[in-house]
Amino acid sequence: MTKFTVNNQPVAYRLDPETPLLWALRDASNLTGSKYGCGTGDCGACTVDVDGRAVHSCMVSIKALEGSFVTTIEGLSRDRSHPVQQALVAEGAVMCGFCTPGIVMAAATLLKANPRPDDAAIDAAITNLCRCGTYPRVRRAIHRAARIMQGAETIAAAPPPGISPEDAARSVPALGTDKKAD
Repeated sequence: MTKFTVNNQPVAYRLDPETPLLWALRDASNLTGSKYGCGTGDCGACTVDVDGRAVHSCMVSIKALEGSFVTTIEGLSRDRSHPVQQALVAEGAVMCGFCTPGIVMAAATLLKANPRPDDAAIDAAITNLCRCGTYPRVRRAIHRAARIMQGAETIAAAPPPGISPEDAARSVPALGTDKKAD
């Protein structure tokens, strides 16, 4: 049995010790924020914080994490209030969203280690692939998050997950209400 801490909760996985962390998180712990993108550690969609380091969870076995502390996107902030999340939304750096959890985790670990990164440090730390190509916005968002974390800037909160029923009803017609022209 492999034991470590996930999002401040002790866990003991009864899985093959060679199981990649990504699958333990997604399948055994139902923490689906970390995404499977490539399985080779190239895309960064599965990035989590392991003992303060950004780690591609598809590339590390749970056996290698015995006694470690793992933080996933769910453990970073359930309500999207982390400065990195707020800044990414404010800078329009969230497009399709598939890569976003990995970028958030890579940026959060960068800012913990380096509260005032320059562009070169950001480029070195954020190796995540984004099919939407939001890299300039991501960089601006990380700089903004750094200012927020230093207290030099404030930002309005991002909206909570989901949309209001009124907005949903307004934008999509109810089933069976579309009328055909005669």
